[in-house]
Amino acid sequence: MPTVHAYYPEHNFAVFARDARDSLTPNETQRTTLIVAGCYIVAIAILWHLPYLSAIIYPFKLLTVGFHEMSHAIAGILTCAHIHSVELDPDEGGATRMSGGIPWITLPAGYLGSSFIGAVLIACGFDTNASKIASLGMAAFFLFTLWWARRNWLTWILILGMSGLIVLFWFVAGGVALRFFVLFIGVMSCMYVLWDVVDDTIARKVNGSDASSFAEICGCCPSQVWGVIWLIQAFIFFAAGVIVGLVAFKQSAAQQAEDSKHFLPVPGSSAALQLVPVELSSTLLCAAATAVVLLHRW
Repeated sequence: MPTVHAYYPEHNFAVFARDARDSLTPNETQRTTLIVAGCYIVAIAILWHLPYLSAIIYPFKLLTVGFHEMSHAIAGILTCAHIHSVELDPDEGGATRMSGGIPWITLPAGYLGSSFIGAVLIACGFDTNASKIASLGMAAFFLFTLWWARRNWLTWILILGMSGLIVLFWFVAGGVALRFFVLFIGVMSCMYVLWDVVDDTIARKVNGSDASSFAEICGCCPSQVWGVIWLIQAFIFFAAGVIVGLVAFKQSAAQQAEDSKHFLPVPGSSAALQLVPVELSSTLLCAAATAVVLLHRW
């Protein structure tokens, strides 16, 4: 007699629901990460408008503006635009000057791109090794920013300062400090998008904002409508970053510490010393080549 396999949709759904619940249930390390992220949100919200104390997060505001402008620039490159410059100004504003490209793509890319970057950094903030990879990604972002910034002194100071913090935190507690630093930048980037969209498009209409320019091109909806759409998108990206972090990085703090010893280890550690002959020469070569290119660009 042939074997008959019964199919029970209710059972399969129950198994799926159980697996999803297990994946989304945070372990002890993830709970700590969520608590820290929550503290970041509260601290950033308090410091945002407090006189004098807002200077604490001022450099990170500029960094998120840099993410926004670089997203414009990357979208411009993908649509065959010529990027003239990327600029940041002390008033927490920025400008990406380009010619050509497709405005339908380049205009919304600022908010969409910086929200995506924030979500990726939040997800990577759940794991030490992922944070190291995210730091390398930010290093590439910094190089592209400096390439287009030319003689914008504020951009150079900001990038050099952030690079110094990344190197510093890489040495602290085997990279654990770097993980929480990456998490902070991710939370800051997503919150800046939320606030900037509300401030420029929903609470008040700013002529010349991305939403106003996009509304002029589309002609179908006012800038406030696009602001609401981008605001919803920013919330979705924020939640997606948390969910990916919960699902993808289930290692405990001890497991992360052990894995971190064998992946881009802290300079000076026993694992790092084994990689010195090869890694040091290649690192110095890359640093020298980068410096030559940037100085020539200057």
